[in-house]
Amino acid sequence: MPTYKLFAKIAAASILLFSSLPSKAAAEGPGVSARGAVLMEQESGRVLFGRDEHTSMRIASITKIMTAIIAVESGKLMQRVKISEKAAGTEGSSLYLKPGETVPLKDLVYGLMLRSGNDSAVAIAEYVGGSLEGFVYMMNEKAQEIGMKDTLFQNPHGLDDHEDHYSSAYDMALLTRYAMENETFKEISATKVYRSPQEGEKWDRVWRNKNKMLKYYKYSTGGKTGYTKRAKRTLVSTAEKNGMELIAVTLNDPNDWDDHERMFEWAFHEFDLVPIVKKGPVDGVQKEYKHKLEANRTFFYPLRESEKRDITSKMNVYRYPKDGKWKGGEAPKPVGRLFIELAGIEIGNLPLYYEGKAPIKDDLGVWGTFKNIFSQLFFVQAEGGTDG
Repeated sequence: MPTYKLFAKIAAASILLFSSLPSKAAAEGPGVSARGAVLMEQESGRVLFGRDEHTSMRIASITKIMTAIIAVESGKLMQRVKISEKAAGTEGSSLYLKPGETVPLKDLVYGLMLRSGNDSAVAIAEYVGGSLEGFVYMMNEKAQEIGMKDTLFQNPHGLDDHEDHYSSAYDMALLTRYAMENETFKEISATKVYRSPQEGEKWDRVWRNKNKMLKYYKYSTGGKTGYTKRAKRTLVSTAEKNGMELIAVTLNDPNDWDDHERMFEWAFHEFDLVPIVKKGPVDGVQKEYKHKLEANRTFFYPLRESEKRDITSKMNVYRYPKDGKWKGGEAPKPVGRLFIELAGIEIGNLPLYYEGKAPIKDDLGVWGTFKNIFSQLFFVQAEGGTDG
C-alpha cells in the first residue's frame, strides 16, 4: 500500500479515536427539532451532543463544504475558470454565470459558499476535477481519507438528482472540522459580503452570505446552509467563545437557526476547554527520566466540571539505557508517548521528547497521523495523573 494511503487510513483512525467518548456526554443535551444532529468540539473532535448522528440522510447544499475545500486545496484559486454551457445552465440556486465568461476560481468558491451557487459548483467541479465524474471521484476519495463512513457523494452541489447522494450529521461535522483547519476556507466561511468583478461589465457581482447565524449569533464563525424539497432544511454552523470552537450540524430540521443557537449556548455553559497536559516537562516518570521528558504542545479537551476528576494518564517510554548512553548517541524522537484517558477511555495521546529535543512542530496535530505509535517498541509503562 502506498505510504500516503496508509497515513490517510491512520489519520482516519485517529479521528475516530478522538471522537470515542463516554456516551453520557453525547446522550444529554438540548432539545432539537432535527431528524439528525450533532455538536462537536473542533480541537478534540469530541461529540458533545448527538441525535441519530450516524444515520445517512440527504444533505442538500451543505455538500458544497466538500466542493469548497477541494477547490481551496487544489492550489488554483487565482486561476480563471471558463464557464461552460452545462455549468451556466445548472438548475436551482445560481450566481447567474454566463457561458464563455471567465471567473477566478477563488470567486467561484466565495459564490459557492455565500450564495450557494449550483452553477458555481459545476464550474468548480469541471475545472478542478476535469469533469463532473472526475470531481465526484475526488470528493469520495477525500471523504474516505477524512473518515466519513456514512457518506456517498454523487454531485458537487447537493441537488436531488441521485437517489444515493447522502451523508450523516457526524460525517458532515468531521468534514467541517477538517475544512476549518484550513485558514483560507475558514476566512471564506466567515465572510458576510463578497464582491466579484464581472468580466465585460462595469458592475460587480455582490454576494451576501445566506448563513443568518453570522448576523444574529454573536459567536458565529461560519457554516453552510442547505435546502431541497426532499432533504428539507440542513445546516452546518460553527461558533467560538473563550477559545472553544464548536461545530453544529442538523439534517431535516424545521427550526435550525434556533436549534443551533440552543446547542451552542448549552455547550458553552456545560463545558470548558481544559489544558489537560501543558507544554513542557511532564511529571510521573521513572527516576532516570525525571525532569527530562517534555511534551511539545498543550493538549486541550472539553470537559464538564464533574469530569475533570476522571482524567488519568498512562506513559510508555523506551527503556533507559543501563550505562546512560543511547544507541546512536541520542535518545529516540520521540522517546515515548503519554496516553490520556477520561473515565478509562482514551481521548488522546502526545509524543514525549528527551531533554528538550522536541521538534517545533508536533507529529500529531489535529490532522496528524499515528505513524510513531506503531514504531515504538521495548516500552516500559508508568501510570499516573497529568501535569495540569
